[in-house]
Amino acid sequence: MSATDQETDGSTEQRDPAVGDLPPSAKLVYKVLEYEGAMTQEGIAEESRLCPRTVRYALGKLEDRELVSSRVSLEDARQSVYRLAD
Repeated sequence: MSATDQETDGSTEQRDPAVGDLPPSAKLVYKVLEYEGAMTQEGIAEESRLCPRTVRYALGKLEDRELVSSRVSLEDARQSVYRLAD
């Protein structure tokens, strides 16, 4: 089952109610991070097939709710690595 299939069946909302009323793009980004682990914004865009602007918007929504945290990438200090908050 893909991330988009699980997004629509309600399983994300059951596990984490804070995700329930977020936009679909934020739910998809959440699922990508849940399945793939820590990723850069570029990696999330590639994996989710969302445009970079949409990924940026979704990450902002997730960070506002403290569902996602970021840190500077050790490989490229110009980028951040995003992961689900603990």
